[in-house]
Amino acid sequence: MPERLPSDHPSVETVEVTIDRWGRTRSRLSLPADGRFPPGAVRLVVDDVTRHATIETTDDGGHEVKGAYDNARLAREHDGEDRLEAWRRAVGLDHGRRVALDIVESGFLYGIRKPGERSVYEAVESPNESLASIARDLDG
Repeated sequence: MPERLPSDHPSVETVEVTIDRWGRTRSRLSLPADGRFPPGAVRLVVDDVTRHATIETTDDGGHEVKGAYDNARLAREHDGEDRLEAWRRAVGLDHGRRVALDIVESGFLYGIRKPGERSVYEAVESPNESLASIARDLDG
């Protein structure tokens, strides 16, 4: 059974990030370029549901997450419903606001929440790199 970690657990680091508008109907997270957010496919817990996202490098060398999606392919292609935008609307946050981004496992599992609120995450082990590579090859 996976271990459950609350957002206030000592092993979970929390960073304040900005939720901004991306395009006309989507949201993105502006992340610090400090090594805690390596580019690539990640899991992002949004409203207690694990979604998929991609950390991308911006033109100015920063990092961002453009939405959260139901599977890895949709996250890579930024296709389908943006669950990050749906969450932002549901909790009543305007673009430009700061939100809490929990680092459960850097490069693999993150969680988003309103500042001051508490979340609980299922700590799952990240896949080993050779298995992840095979999955990427099969997924196209």
